[in-house]
Amino acid sequence: MKLLVTGGAGFIGSAVVRLAVARGHSVVNLDVLTYAACLDNVAQVSNSPLYAFEEADIRDRAALDRIFAEHAPDAVMHLAAESHVDRSIDGPGDFVETNITGTYNMLEAARAHWVGRGRPESFRFHHISTDEVFGSLPMDPQVKFTEATPYDPRSPYSASKAASDHLVRAWHETYGLPVVLTNCSNNYGPYHFPEKLVPVVILNALAGKELPIYGAGENIRDWLYVEDHADALLCVLERGAPGRSYNIGGENERTNLDLVRMICGLMDEIRPKASGTYVDQIAFVADRPGHDARYAIDPTRIRDELGWRPSVTVEEGLRRTVEWYLDNEDWWRPLQARHGVGERLGTDTKTMSGAR
Repeated sequence: MKLLVTGGAGFIGSAVVRLAVARGHSVVNLDVLTYAACLDNVAQVSNSPLYAFEEADIRDRAALDRIFAEHAPDAVMHLAAESHVDRSIDGPGDFVETNITGTYNMLEAARAHWVGRGRPESFRFHHISTDEVFGSLPMDPQVKFTEATPYDPRSPYSASKAASDHLVRAWHETYGLPVVLTNCSNNYGPYHFPEKLVPVVILNALAGKELPIYGAGENIRDWLYVEDHADALLCVLERGAPGRSYNIGGENERTNLDLVRMICGLMDEIRPKASGTYVDQIAFVADRPGHDARYAIDPTRIRDELGWRPSVTVEEGLRRTVEWYLDNEDWWRPLQARHGVGERLGTDTKTMSGAR
């Protein structure tokens, strides 16, 4: 199968690219190479005859039409998106343009390609989204997101992803485009851009800096190891029913504070400080505006219909992740110089929408 993967130089997209090539799929990686992208993420497959790279913007319809015509993919895995909530608070315009307008362009380019090939039933447009579109859950562990949970986005990021989900469903219902959708929980693992919680904690710990935790650290997330997620995405692409959505979770709920303490414990074990413990570096900072209290996925549908469930516990996944960052300074060190990395973003809710 030939796959067109958008955002394949990003964190989750690159995991999909690496796994798809390893499984014998031909992959065209379409990425505009924004601040969060890194071609080193796919270096291990870049010389494969199964891999091709196209530097292009999903907001550029002409470029998309050329890429579809030249590569004739059998399926699209659409991951390209602006994804950092704090950045969406400071500059929501980029999220609207990329996540909504960009998805519209991808849908139209894919539809033209699909129609031009005679509307093959085997074609798939797989839209990869987030559980954040469902809003915030109560702390009751019995309550989880299902595929039927009403949308209730709370940030510019999640609102833009919710809008893109609706577009994908509309293109299926209106035009018959064979789509599948997935909504995932928080990812972590190797190649995670160093502005997100897990890499921030690891790298700040190494540097002797504060380990910032929003509010009281009581917010709960369901943590999904990125390579498990890539496996689930290929499973849905290959076996999911057209028009169907699937929630993908790690079945690993933890408070932010507990997660940070787990990372500190691993750092104490693997790279101990000369004195004291990394927990001493924890600092509670002002909370994010509109910070959702809890996310948790009910994975019943993907487990029962497709036979998929995560294989990596959060304990094992965090150990792998910490060890990877300790062994790959040459990867993360240059990324720390990129715009906004290491700064506290998303605190000024009065910022004009175009500001960076």
